[in-house]
Amino acid sequence: MPHFPPSLETPGTDLYELIRFTLRVRTPSQALPRLESALQDALEGVELVGCWLSEIGPQNTIAVMRRFSSLQVQAAERQRVLLAADAFGIGDFVLEQTMDDYRLFPFLSPLLPGPHGPFYELREYDLVPSGVAPTLAGWQKAVSARTGEPYSAVYAAFYATSGRIPRYLHIWPYASLEQRLDVRTRAVRDGVWPPENSAPQLQKMNSVAYLPAAFSPLR
Repeated sequence: MPHFPPSLETPGTDLYELIRFTLRVRTPSQALPRLESALQDALEGVELVGCWLSEIGPQNTIAVMRRFSSLQVQAAERQRVLLAADAFGIGDFVLEQTMDDYRLFPFLSPLLPGPHGPFYELREYDLVPSGVAPTLAGWQKAVSARTGEPYSAVYAAFYATSGRIPRYLHIWPYASLEQRLDVRTRAVRDGVWPPENSAPQLQKMNSVAYLPAAFSPLR
């Protein structure tokens, strides 16, 4: 169940980045060991949250989520990456790369590293221009029930601060695809999800199911 801190201010620890790599066909198995090694070169204050390979959705896609201890660390790490010849060690395989910045929903505490999956669904929505505040309000009201004992945990949810905005991302771990279908069906049937007033905020959505890399802290 999510933790609701006494303050909505969480300086530093709410700063996240999601990097997505689209690789040439049949290269992820070669790329992942190189990526694991290169990620260890990150600056102090950069934490690897998870690394996943797409299973259902766009194929040959790797997603990497990292957390930053401060805005200064985030900016310095971004500069290091951009100025490096091949910061992630997989340039030979990459067809496309995106890097997006996110802030954690201020009333959520992410799950601790560990075996929560192995399936991780990354769901992303483009919102109407005024959609962030109503989305936060709806989630704050509904997420405790949705992540209670009869249903399933959420890793966390985030709103984007770069790229296409406004936009938000939520990450759900499941033991199986059958569990995902069961939980989602029951949550809708029981009226605990989706959050109140969520539909009017949404424009487009994208959902991909991933499996964790062997070195992913979230697995």
